[in-house]
Amino acid sequence: MILNDVWKSFGQRQVVQAIDLHLQRGKTYALIGPSGCGKTTLLKLMIGLTWPDRGTISLDGMTLNRENVRQWRMRFGYVIQQGGLFPHLTAWKNVTLMAEVLKRPPDKIRQRVAELAQLADMNEETLTRYPIQLSGGQRQRVSLMRALMLDPEFLLFDEPLSALDPMIRAELRQQLKHMFATLHKTVVWVTHDLYEARYFADEIILIHGGRVEQRGSPEELIRNPATPFAQEFVSAQLSLVEKA
Repeated sequence: MILNDVWKSFGQRQVVQAIDLHLQRGKTYALIGPSGCGKTTLLKLMIGLTWPDRGTISLDGMTLNRENVRQWRMRFGYVIQQGGLFPHLTAWKNVTLMAEVLKRPPDKIRQRVAELAQLADMNEETLTRYPIQLSGGQRQRVSLMRALMLDPEFLLFDEPLSALDPMIRAELRQQLKHMFATLHKTVVWVTHDLYEARYFADEIILIHGGRVEQRGSPEELIRNPATPFAQEFVSAQLSLVEKA
Protein backbone atom coordinates (compact mmCIF):
# COMPACT_ATOMS: atom_id res chain seq x y z
CA MET A 1 0.00 0.00 0.00
CA ILE A 2 1.28 3.47 -0.91
CA LEU A 3 0.13 6.73 0.66
CA ASN A 4 1.34 9.72 -1.31
CA ASP A 5 1.17 13.27 0.16
CA VAL A 6 -2.02 12.52 2.13
CA TRP A 7 -3.69 15.38 4.01
CA LYS A 8 -6.88 15.41 6.09
CA SER A 9 -8.55 18.13 8.15
CA PHE A 10 -11.74 18.39 10.15
CA GLY A 11 -12.94 21.97 10.09
CA GLN A 12 -9.98 24.18 10.94
CA ARG A 13 -8.01 21.33 12.49
CA GLN A 14 -5.33 19.69 10.32
CA VAL A 15 -5.26 16.08 11.52
CA VAL A 16 -3.06 14.41 8.90
CA GLN A 17 -0.53 16.28 6.79
CA ALA A 18 2.01 15.39 4.12
CA ILE A 19 1.96 11.65 4.88
CA ASP A 20 4.10 9.51 2.56
CA LEU A 21 4.16 5.80 3.42
CA HIS A 22 5.00 2.60 1.58
CA LEU A 23 3.81 -0.49 3.46
CA GLN A 24 5.30 -3.78 2.32
CA ARG A 25 3.40 -7.04 2.12
CA GLY A 26 3.62 -9.46 5.02
CA LYS A 27 5.03 -7.00 7.56
CA THR A 28 3.51 -5.76 10.80
CA TYR A 29 3.55 -2.00 11.30
CA ALA A 30 2.70 -0.08 14.46
CA LEU A 31 1.34 3.46 14.16
CA ILE A 32 2.23 4.98 17.49
CA GLY A 33 1.92 8.40 19.05
CA PRO A 34 0.03 10.38 21.70
CA SER A 35 -3.75 10.81 21.71
CA GLY A 36 -4.93 13.13 18.96
CA CYS A 37 -1.83 12.76 16.80
CA GLY A 38 -3.78 11.45 13.78
CA LYS A 39 -3.07 7.73 13.88
CA THR A 40 -6.71 6.57 14.00
CA THR A 41 -7.64 8.99 11.22
CA LEU A 42 -4.77 7.57 9.17
CA LEU A 43 -6.15 4.06 9.69
CA LYS A 44 -9.62 5.18 8.57
CA LEU A 45 -8.12 6.78 5.48
CA MET A 46 -6.44 3.48 4.60
CA ILE A 47 -9.74 1.60 4.59
CA GLY A 48 -11.85 4.36 3.02
CA LEU A 49 -13.92 5.27 6.08
CA THR A 50 -12.91 8.89 5.58
CA TRP A 51 -11.45 10.65 2.57
CA PRO A 52 -8.25 12.64 2.14
CA ASP A 53 -8.50 16.32 1.27
CA ARG A 54 -5.42 15.85 -0.85
CA GLY A 55 -3.12 13.01 -1.93
CA THR A 56 -3.69 9.41 -2.99
CA ILE A 57 -3.82 5.94 -1.44
CA SER A 58 -3.11 3.05 -3.80
CA LEU A 59 -2.70 -0.70 -3.74
CA ASP A 60 -1.44 -2.89 -6.57
CA GLY A 61 -2.06 -0.10 -9.08
CA MET A 62 -5.59 0.65 -7.80
CA THR A 63 -6.11 4.15 -6.40
CA LEU A 64 -8.81 4.35 -3.72
CA ASN A 65 -11.85 6.38 -4.76
CA ARG A 66 -15.59 6.49 -4.09
CA GLU A 67 -16.35 4.23 -7.04
CA ASN A 68 -14.12 1.33 -5.98
CA VAL A 69 -14.33 1.71 -2.20
CA ARG A 70 -16.51 -1.37 -1.67
CA GLN A 71 -14.10 -3.53 -3.69
CA TRP A 72 -11.22 -1.93 -1.76
CA ARG A 73 -12.69 -2.68 1.66
CA MET A 74 -13.11 -6.35 0.81
CA ARG A 75 -9.32 -6.62 0.96
CA PHE A 76 -9.19 -5.42 4.58
CA GLY A 77 -10.13 -6.74 7.99
CA TYR A 78 -10.75 -4.05 10.62
CA VAL A 79 -10.76 -4.47 14.41
CA ILE A 80 -11.59 -1.58 16.75
CA GLN A 81 -11.66 -1.00 20.49
CA GLN A 82 -14.11 -3.25 22.38
CA GLY A 83 -14.82 -5.20 19.19
CA GLY A 84 -17.56 -3.05 17.64
CA LEU A 85 -19.93 -6.03 17.43
CA PHE A 86 -23.62 -5.67 16.56
CA PRO A 87 -25.42 -6.17 19.90
CA HIS A 88 -28.59 -7.64 18.34
CA LEU A 89 -26.69 -10.44 16.57
CA THR A 90 -25.12 -13.54 18.08
CA ALA A 91 -21.36 -13.91 17.91
CA TRP A 92 -21.82 -16.42 15.06
CA LYS A 93 -23.98 -13.96 13.09
CA ASN A 94 -21.51 -11.16 13.68
CA VAL A 95 -18.75 -13.32 12.23
CA THR A 96 -20.72 -14.58 9.23
CA LEU A 97 -22.76 -11.48 8.32
CA MET A 98 -20.72 -10.31 5.32
CA ALA A 99 -20.22 -13.84 4.01
CA GLU A 100 -24.00 -14.33 4.06
CA VAL A 101 -24.59 -10.96 2.37
CA LEU A 102 -22.18 -12.07 -0.35
CA LYS A 103 -24.10 -15.36 -0.60
CA ARG A 104 -21.17 -17.62 0.18
CA PRO A 105 -22.20 -21.32 0.33
CA PRO A 106 -23.42 -22.28 3.83
CA ASP A 107 -21.08 -25.27 4.06
CA LYS A 108 -18.10 -23.04 3.20
CA ILE A 109 -19.22 -20.54 5.85
CA ARG A 110 -19.45 -23.27 8.50
CA GLN A 111 -16.03 -24.61 7.54
CA ARG A 112 -14.48 -21.15 7.71
CA VAL A 113 -16.04 -20.42 11.12
CA ALA A 114 -14.69 -23.72 12.45
CA GLU A 115 -11.19 -22.84 11.22
CA LEU A 116 -11.34 -19.36 12.75
CA ALA A 117 -12.80 -20.61 16.04
CA GLN A 118 -9.84 -22.93 16.43
CA LEU A 119 -7.44 -20.13 15.52
CA ALA A 120 -9.06 -17.73 18.00
CA ASP A 121 -9.49 -20.35 20.76
CA MET A 122 -13.29 -20.11 20.74
CA ASN A 123 -15.95 -22.85 20.86
CA GLU A 124 -19.29 -23.22 19.11
CA GLU A 125 -21.36 -22.82 22.27
CA THR A 126 -19.77 -19.43 22.94
CA LEU A 127 -20.56 -18.32 19.39
CA THR A 128 -24.31 -18.79 20.08
CA ARG A 129 -24.20 -15.99 22.68
CA TYR A 130 -24.85 -12.28 22.19
CA PRO A 131 -22.05 -9.74 22.72
CA ILE A 132 -23.44 -8.63 26.08
CA GLN A 133 -23.05 -12.24 27.30
CA LEU A 134 -19.35 -12.35 26.37
CA SER A 135 -16.29 -11.19 28.27
CA GLY A 136 -14.14 -8.42 26.84
CA GLY A 137 -11.55 -10.91 25.65
CA GLN A 138 -14.21 -13.08 23.99
CA ARG A 139 -15.69 -10.05 22.21
CA GLN A 140 -12.28 -9.19 20.81
CA ARG A 141 -11.77 -12.76 19.63
CA VAL A 142 -15.13 -12.65 17.86
CA SER A 143 -14.20 -9.31 16.32
CA LEU A 144 -10.96 -10.84 15.07
CA MET A 145 -12.86 -13.80 13.58
CA ARG A 146 -15.18 -11.37 11.82
CA ALA A 147 -12.21 -9.45 10.42
CA LEU A 148 -10.65 -12.67 9.12
CA MET A 149 -13.85 -14.26 7.78
CA LEU A 150 -13.33 -13.20 4.16
CA ASP A 151 -9.59 -13.94 4.29
CA PRO A 152 -8.46 -10.32 3.74
CA GLU A 153 -4.97 -9.35 2.64
CA PHE A 154 -4.62 -6.59 5.24
CA LEU A 155 -5.54 -6.41 8.93
CA LEU A 156 -6.06 -3.03 10.59
CA PHE A 157 -6.26 -2.78 14.39
CA ASP A 158 -7.26 0.37 16.28
CA GLU A 159 -6.06 -0.10 19.89
CA PRO A 160 -8.02 -3.37 20.22
CA LEU A 161 -6.53 -4.36 23.59
CA SER A 162 -6.69 -1.03 25.41
CA ALA A 163 -9.96 -1.71 27.27
CA LEU A 164 -8.98 -5.18 28.52
CA ASP A 165 -7.59 -6.10 31.92
CA PRO A 166 -3.83 -6.84 32.00
CA MET A 167 -4.06 -10.64 32.18
CA ILE A 168 -6.48 -10.93 29.25
CA ARG A 169 -4.43 -8.37 27.31
CA ALA A 170 -1.24 -10.39 27.81
CA GLU A 171 -2.96 -13.61 26.70
CA LEU A 172 -4.40 -12.01 23.57
CA ARG A 173 -1.06 -10.43 22.71
CA GLN A 174 0.54 -13.86 22.62
CA GLN A 175 -2.26 -15.35 20.53
CA LEU A 176 -2.28 -12.46 18.08
CA LYS A 177 1.47 -12.54 17.58
CA HIS A 178 1.23 -16.25 16.81
CA MET A 179 -1.61 -15.56 14.36
CA PHE A 180 0.36 -12.86 12.57
CA ALA A 181 3.31 -15.21 12.13
CA THR A 182 1.00 -18.01 10.92
CA LEU A 183 -1.24 -16.03 8.55
CA HIS A 184 1.44 -13.87 6.87
CA LYS A 185 -0.93 -10.91 6.54
CA THR A 186 0.07 -7.27 6.29
CA VAL A 187 -0.87 -5.76 9.66
CA VAL A 188 -1.22 -2.13 10.73
CA TRP A 189 -1.59 -1.80 14.51
CA VAL A 190 -2.54 1.53 16.11
CA THR A 191 -1.44 2.07 19.70
CA HIS A 192 -0.06 4.69 22.06
CA ASP A 193 1.89 2.00 23.95
CA LEU A 194 5.56 1.61 22.95
CA TYR A 195 5.81 -1.78 24.68
CA GLU A 196 2.88 -3.10 22.65
CA ALA A 197 4.29 -1.66 19.42
CA ARG A 198 7.68 -3.21 20.15
CA TYR A 199 6.07 -6.58 20.88
CA PHE A 200 4.17 -6.80 17.59
CA ALA A 201 5.83 -4.66 14.98
CA ASP A 202 8.56 -5.20 12.41
CA GLU A 203 8.53 -1.42 11.98
CA ILE A 204 7.25 1.45 14.10
CA ILE A 205 5.88 4.65 12.55
CA LEU A 206 5.85 7.45 15.14
CA ILE A 207 3.17 10.07 14.40
CA HIS A 208 3.26 13.60 15.82
CA GLY A 209 0.95 16.44 14.83
CA GLY A 210 -0.37 14.46 11.89
CA ARG A 211 3.09 13.90 10.41
CA VAL A 212 5.53 11.00 10.39
CA GLU A 213 8.08 11.94 13.03
CA GLN A 214 10.25 8.84 12.70
CA ARG A 215 10.02 5.33 11.31
CA GLY A 216 12.20 2.28 11.68
CA SER A 217 12.61 -0.86 13.74
CA PRO A 218 11.53 -0.76 17.40
CA GLU A 219 15.16 -0.88 18.51
CA GLU A 220 16.10 2.01 16.23
CA LEU A 221 13.40 4.19 17.73
CA ILE A 222 14.32 3.29 21.30
CA ARG A 223 18.09 3.58 20.90
CA ASN A 224 18.27 6.44 18.41
CA PRO A 225 15.27 8.77 18.62
CA ALA A 226 15.84 11.21 15.77
CA THR A 227 14.04 14.35 17.01
CA PRO A 228 13.41 16.09 20.36
CA PHE A 229 9.79 14.89 20.31
CA ALA A 230 10.85 11.28 19.60
CA GLN A 231 13.33 11.49 22.49
CA GLU A 232 10.63 12.87 24.82
CA PHE A 233 8.08 10.25 23.73
CA VAL A 234 10.48 7.32 24.17
CA SER A 235 11.71 8.58 27.53
CA ALA A 236 8.15 8.97 28.83
CA GLN A 237 7.20 5.46 27.69
CA LEU A 238 10.30 3.85 29.17
CA SER A 239 9.75 5.62 32.48
CA LEU A 240 6.23 4.15 32.66
CA VAL A 241 7.65 0.64 32.17
CA GLU A 242 10.26 1.22 34.88
CA LYS A 243 7.64 2.47 37.35
CA ALA A 244 5.44 -0.54 36.62
